[in-house]
Amino acid sequence: MSQRQPDTFQTDDILPPPPDGAVPVLHNREYRIESYYLGADRLLVQGALRDQKPPGLFIPGDPKPLTIHHMTLELEVLVPSMQIDDVRTHFPAHPQPSCVDIIDHYDKLVGLSIARGFTHKVRELFGGPRGCSHTTALLQAMAPIVMQSQKGMEVTTAADDGKPNPIMEPGEDTGSWRRLINTCHVWAEDGQKVEILTSGGDKSGMKPLTMVKRLDELGLS
Repeated sequence: MSQRQPDTFQTDDILPPPPDGAVPVLHNREYRIESYYLGADRLLVQGALRDQKPPGLFIPGDPKPLTIHHMTLELEVLVPSMQIDDVRTHFPAHPQPSCVDIIDHYDKLVGLSIARGFTHKVRELFGGPRGCSHTTALLQAMAPIVMQSQKGMEVTTAADDGKPNPIMEPGEDTGSWRRLINTCHVWAEDGQKVEILTSGGDKSGMKPLTMVKRLDELGLS
């Protein structure tokens, strides 16, 4: 298995600073999710959740943090159907011996499509006593990453085929943006962004603001 490159992404603290006089940290929950290109028709999403208690809180004098939960999920997803083709679930750390009894239940994800209605289906299959609350929370955090990976899939596939970067040199409108309609207020069906795209208006301001800023820093148009 290939090793992760520690300098691929920023890992600095993104939380706001605690208020003055705040009591010591009581709990730390970390989500980490990454997606990988497996080919033009398949991607992998790996997710992990870890809950830790600070040193000495539960075990007086213990110099190390105590991990209470550590769950991982791996989803192989077919593109463009967004159908889950394979699932791998592991519990490296769990508080009760019977926690692991629910692991195989998450195999029911195979065959589901990560599209509208997926969150409802997840609650139906894994909500309450039908699942592990922490693993289900991780799953719900992972699903949007599949959608966020679509453009990256297009860019990587284009590079493999020797074609221009579809973000830097947009070609014919494929309509892939339509899957985002009504997913948030920016993509409201009666909003400005959708109106511009459906009417064929000026799309010059469609790039993400952070990308525009970075292009400016690099001296690129």
